[in-house]
Amino acid sequence: MNMVVSYWSANVVTLAAYAVAAVTHLLGMRGAATDARRQGRSLLPGQVGRAVAFQAGLLAALLAVVSPMGYWSYRFIWARNLQDVILAIVAPALIVLGAPWRPLSRGLRLDGRLHRRDQRAAGDADDDDAARRNRSAGWRAWPVAVAVAFCAIWWAWHLPALFDAALHSSAVYALEVASYVAVGTLLWLQLVDSPPLRPQLSPLRRVGLLLGVAASGTVLGLIRVYSSGLAYPAYLGFRHHVLSVISDQQVGGAVLWVIPLVPFSIVAVALAVGWLSEDEATAADFDRLLRHKSAWPSRPGPR
Repeated sequence: MNMVVSYWSANVVTLAAYAVAAVTHLLGMRGAATDARRQGRSLLPGQVGRAVAFQAGLLAALLAVVSPMGYWSYRFIWARNLQDVILAIVAPALIVLGAPWRPLSRGLRLDGRLHRRDQRAAGDADDDDAARRNRSAGWRAWPVAVAVAFCAIWWAWHLPALFDAALHSSAVYALEVASYVAVGTLLWLQLVDSPPLRPQLSPLRRVGLLLGVAASGTVLGLIRVYSSGLAYPAYLGFRHHVLSVISDQQVGGAVLWVIPLVPFSIVAVALAVGWLSEDEATAADFDRLLRHKSAWPSRPGPR
């Protein structure tokens, strides 16, 4: 029992960051519930579900660092890679699905400022439609830039030099964790709705973006799976009772290859189904338009 307890880490910075984010979000949700009761209603099931998703995402990121997973990530490459997947893909996905932006702003007492800013933005949009369209066109390039940044950071932290450096330096390790969560959150914001934020790309283009990210991760995983050379010499200092370091490295490659495909596939299928539904609805509307009979006669008939 003592051995199991010792595998948990009391990382003060991580615990403090988790506590601040979780408590701020809960305060915002409590304020929203209070306003709903004053209006004679309760929170919608969707709001509750999103709140649960966000808290689950925070908890997943926390456990990836302070639980025994964090301990074993210093001893086994496959555990480290599993930790990476949770920090960069799983936890950010839950955070974005949780749409915590309004509750967090409310918990920080920023909701009034955000409301006034939205009103000013709406007024400016009415006065300057051309400028708004130009800004919108410029933003279309950002989803691709975010995807490229995610792939670059994902590959960079799995290069031998940085991978081993994070094992020996707590500062480098903290930078790795923070960059994974940040860039993962930015990536998922390009893929799924997170009210009031919406992706810039159409569902079909989001599928293409997702396939590109998945392909990049798959290539990295395959390189590690089929590589027979030692990539991470820093792990030679630990005793591998069951796996050799090379086998451990190959299992870690399988983790990088297979596990991310699960959430990516789910989202890709959901986006494809949504796109097909919209396409069918558009086709049905067009068909009804073609069959609509005009009130004006095309040619006067005989009397």
